[in-house]
Amino acid sequence: MVSPVTVVKSEGPKLVPFFKATCVYFVLWLPTSSPSWFSALIKCLPIFSLWVFLLAHGLNFLVARSSARKIFAGLIFSALGDAFLIWQEQGYFSHGLLMFAITHILYSSAFGMKPLNLRAGFVIFLISSFCYSLLYSYLSGPFTYLVGVYIIIIGFMGWRAIAGVQLFNDLWTWTKLSACIGAVLFMVSDLSIAVNKFCFPVPYSRAIIMATYYAAQMLIALSAVECRDADDLKKTN
Repeated sequence: MVSPVTVVKSEGPKLVPFFKATCVYFVLWLPTSSPSWFSALIKCLPIFSLWVFLLAHGLNFLVARSSARKIFAGLIFSALGDAFLIWQEQGYFSHGLLMFAITHILYSSAFGMKPLNLRAGFVIFLISSFCYSLLYSYLSGPFTYLVGVYIIIIGFMGWRAIAGVQLFNDLWTWTKLSACIGAVLFMVSDLSIAVNKFCFPVPYSRAIIMATYYAAQMLIALSAVECRDADDLKKTN
């Protein structure tokens, strides 16, 4: 197992642009009541930085790793989703929902179907069903089924990320744990969006949504990085 210190030394410098872009977003804190291309750019900037993070490992890395390519593609659709959600009050919420649904499908494919871990899947199913039951009475029109389908898709993504974590054998890796935590944070972020939009105002909703969202995307992007990077670092020391 690669130590966290080695991971930080290896990957930390490549994430500096992401942390700077995230700080820019929270410092500027542009009002959502006045959507613009500039506010869309600022919101998407941390995701663009994660593109750079993956590209910093080299094109050969993306070519050789299908999971990394899928996560990179997921980040592209995430940026599109972020841009659409800037104009959600102008009727583009469903467009953003579609972009993030595609993102979760790509992430699920990247995480794979092994190990299956049906127990984790059953727990996610119960949680997803409970969340939808809470939202159902507040939904109307197309969102009644659109939100339901989206919950199934993100729940499936969460299951595949959580299933990959095996803490009690030699298959434990920091990349799988990173994917697991990232998926859970993504679900928290999207649940906060749903409750705030369809049910009732959530205190500090924007801060909660964006903090968990950016952390989730960073951790999922990290999960694409193979431990061989850290191992190579060890060999050079």
